[in-house]
Amino acid sequence: MMAIFIRFPANQPTTAQFHSDHSLQTCADRYRIGVNYGGLEFMQPMKRRDFLGGLGLAITGTAHAQEAAEAAKNTTQRGGMRRSDSGFPGGLQPLDGGKVGNSGPMKISAIKTFLVGAEGRNWVYVKIMTDQGIYGIGEAYSAGPDEATIKVIEDFAVWLVGQDPRNVQYLFDLMYNTTRFPGGLIVNSAISGIEHALWDIAGKSAGVPVWALLGGRTRNKIRTYQSTSGATPQQAAENARRMVEKYGYTALKMGIQAPGSMPYNQATRDTVAHVRAVREAVGPDIDIGVDVHAKFFEPQRAIRLGHALEPFNPMWMEESIRTENFAAMKKVSDHVNIPLASGECNYMIHEFRPLLELQALDFVQPDICCCGGVLTMKKIAAMAEAQYVMVAPHNPMSPLATAVNVHFAASTPNFFILEYAAPDSGARKDVLQEPLMVKKDGYLDIPNKPGWGVELNEEAFKYMPPAPWRRGTSFRTDGSPYFQ
Repeated sequence: MMAIFIRFPANQPTTAQFHSDHSLQTCADRYRIGVNYGGLEFMQPMKRRDFLGGLGLAITGTAHAQEAAEAAKNTTQRGGMRRSDSGFPGGLQPLDGGKVGNSGPMKISAIKTFLVGAEGRNWVYVKIMTDQGIYGIGEAYSAGPDEATIKVIEDFAVWLVGQDPRNVQYLFDLMYNTTRFPGGLIVNSAISGIEHALWDIAGKSAGVPVWALLGGRTRNKIRTYQSTSGATPQQAAENARRMVEKYGYTALKMGIQAPGSMPYNQATRDTVAHVRAVREAVGPDIDIGVDVHAKFFEPQRAIRLGHALEPFNPMWMEESIRTENFAAMKKVSDHVNIPLASGECNYMIHEFRPLLELQALDFVQPDICCCGGVLTMKKIAAMAEAQYVMVAPHNPMSPLATAVNVHFAASTPNFFILEYAAPDSGARKDVLQEPLMVKKDGYLDIPNKPGWGVELNEEAFKYMPPAPWRRGTSFRTDGSPYFQ
């Protein structure tokens, strides 16, 4: 692994003085740049443009401040949107001459989408091509009306084609702000899938895995858990036991029985019976998460279930109630003695801020395919870290989403555990050329290949046509619908 660092001579300005008195170009000319290979340092004088190119993404805005300022002067008003004479929205110019890895100037040339039928739903993939032959892949959340997500991606493509894909934050801002009103699941899923593909390009362009662009690794492998179920407590226990024996998981997750389709007390007893059976089957040392799927409307019922689960020492109670009402979530948190987890239905940093500041959660669970993407998830994790909250990403999507999550997890200090489904059969085995596989210890290795380190198996998509599907709903005993 290579690290770039700057060594300041003793008689030169401090870092603070440097930022106020010198440009990055001056830094490249006057200082010697060190390269670290496996702990061996080599001091090498470097030319200014090579230094700037080597830093690539980190200095794009500063290195091209003059060009951007000049472009802003040439900006004209057209049809209510500000677009520069060069054709780039907002006046920001593409990288011009600055090299990233072995790549020179780069522009997005086309954006493709794939709608792949799998496991009773669809998976939504994005592929961004560039004029340099480098491409990136990403995954958007499958919400049900997936054609709508595809349409939003196509609309964003109008703004993205011709842009430098390595300006990830800028392109995110461009998409986020062109929607005018805050987006919901479909818009934010489209943004997330595109953003994944931009990071894949950035990593491939620089010749490094994406985690190396996100601050480097904070761990050597990624802990995972898988969901288990069973129609009866005995079936749930047997399925859990087999899963632990096959993959070596140190944690599992299970759902609760539908509280709306039967009287509340009966549903609680049934859920407790399932959890008790699984706990007895896997022993005291395996973590067990209990997913309520937000099936309770009333906080007091979630509180009562939390008390009933306490003897089994669950890893967490997930989505105890719906997440629109943060104060109600705080009420549940204040009255149970088991950890709470939630966040899969929240988007962007603005929804996570009050949730975290209220300290209504012990584990936050953003979904990287709809929360806004990798960089947004890093920002959410940073806010969570300040509140001493761990991150356990929601990850029910395809093996590509798993790969994206692994890079996030590798670079995030307060990462706890990743939801995972083994790609050892069916569509999960086929959609990637080499999916990431859990070893015998329940952990995933961290890829070292450039970008995500995985590739779509587009040939297999021919045999996986999309199918219309809907999430549907459930009904209470009186016939009224409730959240599923």
